[in-house]
Formats: sequence, structure tokens, C-alpha cells
Amino acid sequence: MSTQSPYDVLIIGGGVNGCGIARDAAGRGLSVLLCEKDDLAQATSSASTKLFHGGLRYLEYYEFRLVREALIEREVLLRAMPHISWPMRFVLPHHSGLRPSWLLRLGLFLYDHLGGRKILPPTNALNLRTHETGRPLKSLYTKGFEYSDCWVEDSRLVVLNARDAEARGATIKTRTRVEGARRDNDLWTVDLKDTWSGDTHKIQARAIINCGGPWVSEILHDRIHEHSKDGVRLVRGSHIVTNKLFDHDKSYIFQQSDGRIIFAIPYEDDYTLIGTTDVDHTGDPKDAVCTPEETEYLTSAASEYFETPVTADDVVWTFSGVRPLFDDNASSATEATRDYVLKRRDKNGKAPLLNVFGGKITTYRKLAEAALTEMKGYFPSLGKSWTSTQPLPGGNFPVDGAGQLALELGAVYPFVSDRLIVRLVKAYGTDAYTVLGDAKSEHDLGRHFGWDLYECEVHWLMSHEYARTAEDIIWRRTKLGLRLNEDEIASLNQWMQTQGLEYKAKAG
Repeated sequence: MSTQSPYDVLIIGGGVNGCGIARDAAGRGLSVLLCEKDDLAQATSSASTKLFHGGLRYLEYYEFRLVREALIEREVLLRAMPHISWPMRFVLPHHSGLRPSWLLRLGLFLYDHLGGRKILPPTNALNLRTHETGRPLKSLYTKGFEYSDCWVEDSRLVVLNARDAEARGATIKTRTRVEGARRDNDLWTVDLKDTWSGDTHKIQARAIINCGGPWVSEILHDRIHEHSKDGVRLVRGSHIVTNKLFDHDKSYIFQQSDGRIIFAIPYEDDYTLIGTTDVDHTGDPKDAVCTPEETEYLTSAASEYFETPVTADDVVWTFSGVRPLFDDNASSATEATRDYVLKRRDKNGKAPLLNVFGGKITTYRKLAEAALTEMKGYFPSLGKSWTSTQPLPGGNFPVDGAGQLALELGAVYPFVSDRLIVRLVKAYGTDAYTVLGDAKSEHDLGRHFGWDLYECEVHWLMSHEYARTAEDIIWRRTKLGLRLNEDEIASLNQWMQTQGLEYKAKAG
């Protein structure tokens, strides 16, 4: 048994909910250990449509509380992370065979006013015959609406929450699996395993918060051995990325005859992101892939609107994630609630276990506050909520200040390309200065791994952002997997493994 003092809270799962709770809890004075069996945001939290949005279509399912909370959160989150999130305008073409124009107007009116919008501009009606967003569309779409939502770099959101949690005293352990947990008197005794080395050890905690995402039920039943009827409905959401389909910076939301919607969003400058599907998933969530049938669904859905058909040949990348929706016995995956549900149990008022079901990326911060409200009775000295006014690391600049920050950064590092300056600002915000450090020339940036990835950034990601493999960097900390070739990725991975051994030797 470890001689370390018990942690106040063990959080299982390094997705957006787990890292958001860890940050909030650490900032309120609790001692926190977060364990993630793989990399941070490796599953669902890096496979979203990457939007802070209220969920326009949820209004049809009368999810007014969820939509209102999400709409309010959009602007709170924009202020907290202006480097990794920004406003985006969405174009909704009117399809004469689907929802009537008056219903769209009503829904968008509610969308504009439910959340007390302050930063984001309101809805506009569009003449698609003359507006630039009508040019890529079929000529039969003559009118539409333009409204606001927000983009977010989802996996970076997770990492920044983990970084801030650690800065406030939390311990973040990736590649660490919770093998089992049991109540010993008033504490939890927990078995942990390092999934890389195979080493095992035990810790104790006063409370456990299960944020296992798609694995929340498996953790609850098979590793903590709690009997519960609560469970999740696993719903796969797949996306395709194509070469750029249009030249403007607006996004599209397309209605479908099956009642669903899909988005077509400008992505990484040269691409278009299209998604998502809603398909009940069976099997291990880690094995989720975009099936040929889902690719066909998405290309056909987009081709219903774009003048130039979208085909499988246009697809350069796909990704899929499994949403752990609370099982509310809905008749279809599309109708299943996107709201979060928290279920708490304890033993004689001690050793609580809180299970987190469902949720969506936009409301992760509110979910964290709700989770800590559930913990208040076990930790009477718990501090007050605080995250609504504090920026994430690198986000200490105005909502509309990214352009100015890029100009200032470029003046300090004139030898760095404009493309890299913009990318660093969008990834790291004011921390971009620390990433580039005291470099005086391109040579000082270190080894060049391809595209605009240099050694100084890789060092930062390994030492500050928990990256251990090339995949961690090229698909979660960045999206450079779209840019680097196989040889460059293999070289990066080999270099990182060598560096990892050096770090381990120094630590030893």
C-alpha cells in the first residue's frame, strides 16, 4: 500500500468531462488525481464536430434547458479560450420539402434569445441567389438563414483543462488504468496500472468520480463492482474530411429527409469537415471507425445541397467517436438525450462514487460545477465555483485579439513564417512566446519534422502537454496528420521515443 496521503478525489477518465472536473476541483482546494488509460482526449473528446453550440435541432425534442444552458455557455467559453475557440456563422438553406420556413424562423428566434446573446451577432435572412454562400449550392436553394455558433479545438480544450488542473495542484496521470476499486472503511482503495511499463500500485481516495465516457458502465460494473441499472447508449458519430468545397469562411447546416442535420465546415484552411452520423454502436468504443455506409450517407447528404457532387474520392480523412449518451430508452439514436446525468451513491455517507453519463462538449464546464455540487456534502470546506471568469492557459487576451497577438508575436520572431505564427496563436495563445522561447533564428527552433513542426514545439508538447507519441501530436495536439507524410511521422515518433527514454533516465 502506498504511504501517500489519500487523495480527496480520484477522477477516472481524461476526456473533457474528467479534465474539466479536475480543473474545477483543484481550484476549489481539493487534492485530485486524474487517471486516463490512454492519451488525453483519445476517444470521444477528440472526435466531436468541434463546435460550442446550443444544439438547434434539440429544440424539436423540447430540450429547452439543455439548449439554454449551452447557448449561455458559448460566450462564457469564448472569453475563456479565445485562442482555441472563435465565432462562426452558419448558413441554413431552406429546403422546400422539409421544415417550413416559418418553423425555421421560429426556431432561430428562440435560438437567438434563449441564451441572452451578447457577443455573437443575430440571425439574418439570406438571398442565396446573390449571397456568396449560395454559389456552391444548387440553384433550387434560393433563400436561407445565417446564424451564430462557435468553433472549438476539442482535444486542445481537454489538454488545457488538464494543464490548468495540474497548475492548481492536481496530479494528471496518462497511460494509467484503474484496474479495480473497493471501499475500505471510509476510503476507496484503488489498483492502478501503468499501461506502458506494466507497473502496478495502489492509492487511496475519499471519493471517486467516474468519467469513463463510453466505458463508464464497464468501469462501474466490472472494475468498481457496483450494481446499478443506469447505463449508456453508445452512439457513433462519424465525420469525413474532404478537400476544400467552397472558398468563403461560413459553414453550412443541411437538413436531411430523415430528420437529421449535417454540418459542412471550413477546416484547417484547405479542407472541409462534414458530419456527423448517429448510429448505435456495438463492440469496443476504441474500435469505432467511419464505415463505408456512413461515408456514403455523408457524401450523399452533402451532395443533396452542393452543385458539385461530393464523392468518396474527395475524402482525405475520416474519424469517428462514440457518444456515451444516458440510456433514456429513446426510440432512435437521434432522439436520445444529449443532456448529462449524474448518479451518486455512497456507503453510510462516506466514500462516494459519482458516475457521469452523457453530456456534450459545450456544457462540460457546467457539468463540472454540477458534479462538485454533488460532492459538497462530503467536503464541507469546498471552495466556491470560479471557472466562469478564469481563462484557460494561453487565453489571457481579448475575444477578438488573436490577430493582434499574431502581429506582436511575428514582430518578436520575424524569421518564423506567417503560417506558423497563426497556427501557434490558435493552439497556444500567449503561451506561443514560451513555445518559441529565446530563439533568434530558424536554426534555434531545432529539428524540422515536416510542414511547420519544429523541435521546440515538440519539446513543449512532451514536457507541458502530456504528449508521448507522434499520434498524440499530429491528431490531438495539432491536426498535422493531414500534412505530414508517413516517413515524417515515423521519424517524429522515433525521435520522441528516444527523448522519452532520456526524460525517464533523468527522472530516475
